[in-house]
Amino acid sequence: MRIGGYVKQSLLDWDGVLAAVVFTKGCNFRCGYCHNPSLVIPALCDRSPDIDEGEVLSYLSRRRGWLEGVVITGGEPTLQPDLADFIRRVRALGLRVRLDTNGTHPGLLAALIADGLLDAVAMDVKSIPDLEHYARVTPGITPAQVDAVRRSIDLLRRSGIEYQLRTTLIPGIHTPHIKNLLDTAFSGDHYACHAFRDPGRDGLVADHTGIAPVNPPNSP
Repeated sequence: MRIGGYVKQSLLDWDGVLAAVVFTKGCNFRCGYCHNPSLVIPALCDRSPDIDEGEVLSYLSRRRGWLEGVVITGGEPTLQPDLADFIRRVRALGLRVRLDTNGTHPGLLAALIADGLLDAVAMDVKSIPDLEHYARVTPGITPAQVDAVRRSIDLLRRSGIEYQLRTTLIPGIHTPHIKNLLDTAFSGDHYACHAFRDPGRDGLVADHTGIAPVNPPNSP
C-alpha cells in the first residue's frame, strides 16, 4: 500500500478513540480546498518516498495496549489494491479501524464491511449528491462517480456499523440554501459540517478550481 505519512497518535481524528492516522497516496477527486495535495497530485506524490508498511505496522505493534485504533485516510484509501490486506494486519494487532473515504468505490466498501474489517467509516459528502453540485467542488467528476457516492451513502445507512457523513462548507459554493438542503437530506444520519479554513489563518488552499501545493501531509 502506498503510504505517504502517518500520525503516531491523535485524539482528534476519531471521536473518543486514541488512534494512529495513516495517510495513503492517490485520489480520484480534485477538490479545490484539498489540504493534502502532496497525497493527491501524481507528480507531488512521487517527490517523496513511500513509507514502508512494515515501519507503520512495527510502530503499531509496539504501541499495543496504548493505541485503540487506526484511521486510514488519504488521498483516497479505496484506490489501494491491497487495502484489505493492510487492514487485516492492523486488526491482527487488536486495533480497531476507521476508514475515511469519498465513497466512489461502494463495492469495495461493501466487501470490507461484510468481512468485518471496519469498525467505522467517515465519508466526505462534497455537496448535494448530484453531478451539478458535486462538479462545483471537484471538477471532472463523472455521472458514474456520483452514482457510486449515492450507493455508498445507502450502504452505510444499512450497514449497522458506526459511520459519519461530513461536508466541508466552502464560501460561495455551499450557500445557506445548499446548507439547508444538506441538513434536510441527512437529518437522519450522523452528519457534520465543517467550516472551510482560509489561507490567512492556517495556509489551506482557497482556490476552488484546482489544487495548489500547500501543507504536506502529517508525518512522523
